[in-house]
Amino acid sequence: MICLIYQIKMNDGANILHTKFYEKKIVRVAGAFDAMSAKLVELNNFDAVWAGSFAISATHALPDASILTMTEFLSAASSMTDACSIPIIADCDTGFGGPSNVSHLVKKYENAGIAAICIEDKIFPKQNSLLKEGKQQLLSEKDFVAKIIAGKSAKINPNFMIIARIEALIAGHGVEEALKRATAYEIAGADAILIHSKKNDPAEVFEFCNKWNGNIPIVAIPTTYPTVTTDELKNNNVKMVIYANQSLRAAHWAMSEHLNQLSNAKSLNDVKTNLTSMEDIFHLQEMYEIKKQELDIEKDLKKMGYIN
Repeated sequence: MICLIYQIKMNDGANILHTKFYEKKIVRVAGAFDAMSAKLVELNNFDAVWAGSFAISATHALPDASILTMTEFLSAASSMTDACSIPIIADCDTGFGGPSNVSHLVKKYENAGIAAICIEDKIFPKQNSLLKEGKQQLLSEKDFVAKIIAGKSAKINPNFMIIARIEALIAGHGVEEALKRATAYEIAGADAILIHSKKNDPAEVFEFCNKWNGNIPIVAIPTTYPTVTTDELKNNNVKMVIYANQSLRAAHWAMSEHLNQLSNAKSLNDVKTNLTSMEDIFHLQEMYEIKKQELDIEKDLKKMGYIN
């Protein structure tokens, strides 16, 4: 019975996310880098959390360049799953190796209750797609297809999603190459296509979306074209939008500004940055649930005669 309950809980995120892809509205996902930021994503009514490799790497003060291990990324994503009831989508870079590595990561991430993984078709080690003059070399179509096949064969719950991230536009290979790869990845078993671009407008993304005749949903990350609206994305056949790194950047700015003022202040009252109240943090931590539990235990102890 315990194993059955665990299996149901493990599949909750994947099943919820799968259902959302069949709803009429666009699926809105925000990035997080730890359990607290993931909880804030949930509290602000997003549909899912993006456990991004860029943001998680930044929390270790390390480059987004395949430095952290699968275990370290999985630990971060698992802490988000523990803190939230909404689905977690894990950014798994290039899959941490070849087909056997992807098979292994699918088993580990699915078992941890992650709803979906996203792997990209660049060589290992990769560099962040938006890095100026970054090295953006694509893996061969055949080798990436092999990774998708391995991942698909490893998953237990059919609703656990493998999102294939196409970097053809990032690498300068154009829309036709992106479409060719998308078709191959769908045939191999990908559950969604993430089309990525570093242009400052969505034109090439929308060209891809409107030429795509596949049957799996399209995902977009509008970091470099921030003026695009959810209505525009939806009208161009995008089913999921991921605001991947804005939470990290907002947190970095706020902390930097606060610490800069504090370092030059004679007292806390001299610091003019906005601060969350202690009460807000207590509620985030569910401190009052502990107080309620203590009172309930005390009542039971009284009934049992341990205390008067």
